[in-house]
Amino acid sequence: MKRLANLILLSLPISLVEGAGDGVKVTAETVFTLGNLPVTNSMITSWIISLLLVVLVKIMVGKPQLIPTKGQLILESVIGGIRGIIEPIVGKKVFFPSFWLLSGLFFFILIHNWSGLLPGVGTIGYGQVDDQGHFAIAKPLVRPGNADLNMTLALALVANLFWIYFIVKFAGFKAIIKDWFGNKAEKSEVSSLIFGLLGVIFLAVGVIEVLSILFRPVSLTFRLFGNVFGGESLLHSMFYLVPQLKWILPVPFYFMEVLIGLVQALVFMLLVSVYIGLICNHEEGDHH
Repeated sequence: MKRLANLILLSLPISLVEGAGDGVKVTAETVFTLGNLPVTNSMITSWIISLLLVVLVKIMVGKPQLIPTKGQLILESVIGGIRGIIEPIVGKKVFFPSFWLLSGLFFFILIHNWSGLLPGVGTIGYGQVDDQGHFAIAKPLVRPGNADLNMTLALALVANLFWIYFIVKFAGFKAIIKDWFGNKAEKSEVSSLIFGLLGVIFLAVGVIEVLSILFRPVSLTFRLFGNVFGGESLLHSMFYLVPQLKWILPVPFYFMEVLIGLVQALVFMLLVSVYIGLICNHEEGDHH
């Protein structure tokens, strides 16, 4: 088997390439190192997407105008739609400080989810030619970012760190402790015995709530990773399931992955919004 060190550019996503071996791999491959820091192909994908978002907004908006251009109008409409979704959840007090995080997560995850469906992702890289003369990708330079567990874990950790920041800043430690462990019953409406028993129950519920909060990064990580990685694997399987229909059978699943990518980005944003709103928006409602 003769190895090649050449770059190759194919015109299909990794899931639909015959030379892509077993499809997208579970772990990201190291492309090069910066000192002692390994740079993986999923990191390169995230850098490209970050740059793409900045350039896209710059092209669409340029210098904001009082009378918006078409690009600015489109972007403002999308932002207005996102605002209509998350503002009732997080509350007016927290909306503007948290909007950049929530909208950024949505767009970043959305493009990452769709990146594996784009031509060249997973099919630009180093490879080798087998005995039949087929070129197989061994180390792609870019790969679907959210099919890497490290990427989804990083997104989940960032979201939870900012969740801690928002609830501490806008609700405060006292409100947090009361929300988790406080007795929700009105002392004037129940007997002292019942009030005391309910206090023990709410304390136990608070402990369970804290445990569930500790597992939030895990659930966010594996929900996003599982859906994206499973979708990539499904497309690859459909390509090989019926060789005679390999260019037709994956097409419906291809469009399904477009929808799933949108839904998963929306779900991630909404879950983080709900986590923030459960404490911050609740407290805002209490003041009124």
